[in-house]
Amino acid sequence: MKKEKRKISMPSAFGVLMIVILLVALVTLLIPDVTNITLPGLVMSPINGFIDAIDIILFILVLGGFLGIVMKTKALDAGIAKIVKKLKGKEMIMIPVLMFIFSIGGTTYGMAEETIAFYVLIVGVMMLARFDALVGAAVILLGAGVGVLGSTINPFAIGVAIDSLPDGIIVNKGTIIALGAIIWISSYIIATIYVMRYAKKVKANKEASLLSEKEKIDTEKEFLKNKEEENQPELTTRRKIIIWIFGLSFLFMILSLIPWGEYGITVFDKSTAWLTGIPFGEWWFPELACLFVLAAIIIGIVYKLKEKEITNAFVDGAASFIVVALVVGLSRAVSVIMGETGLSDYILTHAADFLSGINAGLFTTMSYLIYLVLAFLIPSTSGLAGASMPIMGGLAHTLALSPEVMIMIYSAACGVICLFTPTFAAVMGGLAVAKIEYSTWLKFVWKLLLMLIVANIIILSIAMMILS
Repeated sequence: MKKEKRKISMPSAFGVLMIVILLVALVTLLIPDVTNITLPGLVMSPINGFIDAIDIILFILVLGGFLGIVMKTKALDAGIAKIVKKLKGKEMIMIPVLMFIFSIGGTTYGMAEETIAFYVLIVGVMMLARFDALVGAAVILLGAGVGVLGSTINPFAIGVAIDSLPDGIIVNKGTIIALGAIIWISSYIIATIYVMRYAKKVKANKEASLLSEKEKIDTEKEFLKNKEEENQPELTTRRKIIIWIFGLSFLFMILSLIPWGEYGITVFDKSTAWLTGIPFGEWWFPELACLFVLAAIIIGIVYKLKEKEITNAFVDGAASFIVVALVVGLSRAVSVIMGETGLSDYILTHAADFLSGINAGLFTTMSYLIYLVLAFLIPSTSGLAGASMPIMGGLAHTLALSPEVMIMIYSAACGVICLFTPTFAAVMGGLAVAKIEYSTWLKFVWKLLLMLIVANIIILSIAMMILS
């Protein structure tokens, strides 16, 4: 009798993060020039990670509550059904359009964790269009991700990087924006074609899906339950109003995050501070949480829900996002260990020493590869820019190389890593909402990552030769 092969199950999101935490801790014990992680430091790192990420965690739970009330009204169900019906036979066009919209958010203000709220809507739309949940997740994660990868005016990447350069180094912001736009658009085209090819295969043959049987069952239960056309709720006037409130909430979120003052736009300085005391352009997760609490209450009142119904729907919605919140908090433990042990400074210093001794022609490629490692360990665009640019930007300037290209090397490499690293909240959080295993995402995205890396290095190498 032939023995059945035993399948090796991949660890969950929590398992992956715990493995990464233990590996980073082990590295600190093996390198003599950094502070060894202590047992209390290791044990407390997840807790300190939660404390460090408390603003994002609160925002995610509030988003869950907001979506719980929206789903209670069935407004999104009715709206999705209407969209899918109108686009029947033309569903494929949604992919490039939505990816481009998300990429604009990425390149302008670093849209990342804010995308988590969209998974319920977009994954549902894509599955009703006869694609799979991977297509929906890819549209959001890759769409926003390629925008961040090719940041143009993103203050949390480009702005922090410029401010972190050593004194005396002057950069041309126009050059940075132009180079960022080239990387953004080229990466968007590559990623969009990649997603559309996969979507086309899945639509033609469900067996082509990379989802496991369990994932197919889970995603269908989550996003397609009672979604047949004949079971769809009517798109009433009240539900249309709720959809408008839903859309305006996210519009306000985007407007509130763009640093208008940096671009000489002062119209929002005082006129928008009446709600939270802080004007648009300076909002962050606490103010966003306030926005969505208010929006949730307004939607409940518009739909004439009773106080108890509003409360129960909000609590149920927040509960459905608790796994996402826990993943986000745990992912910060790696950064906590890196900071406490000095491992990040050690890697940066030795990377700079290595680069200063190589041929200038290899500088771009090696810098990019080093930033891939750094971004995996410090999955924060602003954190990585602040930690690395004083060293890497200064090194480029000393070697008479373009600091503008060095900034884009950092941005592009960091952006690629943030498309898949388990230490990045937007990746693990988004996949958790979409009911997709991390191992499945890696299986789907690894070829695209290689394409983006090669394309980025070619573009950046040419730019370095022209601008230096």
